[in-house]
Amino acid sequence: MAITLFAALLHAVWNAIAHGFADRLVGFALIGVTYTVVGGIGAVVLGPPPAAAWPFVLASALVHVVYTSLLWASYQLGEFSQVYPVARGTAPLVVAVIEIVLGHALPVLQLVGIVVISLGLISLALDGGRPTRATLPALGHGGDRGLLAGYTVIDAAAVGTFPVLVYATWMFLLQGPVMPVVALLRRGAGLGVPTRPALLVGLGGGVVSLAAYGLVLLAQTGGATAAVAALRETSIVIGAVIGTLFFHERFGAAA
Repeated sequence: MAITLFAALLHAVWNAIAHGFADRLVGFALIGVTYTVVGGIGAVVLGPPPAAAWPFVLASALVHVVYTSLLWASYQLGEFSQVYPVARGTAPLVVAVIEIVLGHALPVLQLVGIVVISLGLISLALDGGRPTRATLPALGHGGDRGLLAGYTVIDAAAVGTFPVLVYATWMFLLQGPVMPVVALLRRGAGLGVPTRPALLVGLGGGVVSLAAYGLVLLAQTGGATAAVAALRETSIVIGAVIGTLFFHERFGAAA
């Protein structure tokens, strides 16, 4: 529980960094550079994963690439405190459904808790009433990312069988170059060189992101995948507070 809650804090922080970046394409590219560098060093030191782990590594990396692309797109469309709750609040429900379909029995009390957590977190994005036509694109992207939470099940199956550090190293190494390449293709020579503060913030966001997900993988080695998925989404409460304090977004119906 302690590991998952700390990971939730780090997850909210790195998402806030990504959203708060003035040029979000550059921000996501710098985070990808961090993944690539750290993953590359880890790959040299630790070596390749077992042959049987490759399907899990490739599948998780692919889903994370799509997730990151949708994350970048949604942060272009909506407020942090609006998009983040929908994206993350839908994830535990999807994980629970996948777990049940795969034949993993969930205690009734645990299942009720997951549903309550998810609905409560999603409601943070709807505290101002019904979604408007202007907010639907951002909320739609948030829901898409929640549906991609199947990567949690992939990762849980992998870390229960293969070394966590090796698995995480190669998963991040494979997904890392994607956003830097996207940034180069979209901007070319116009991409420019980030300022030193922007460089430090972007690379720092990548480090925080790596730490957050590494802790989640560690927590998943203890089982209870759906419960871990729900508990770590308490990061949404932290994200809502960050959105209010640092991005001056409204919080609660009274606002």
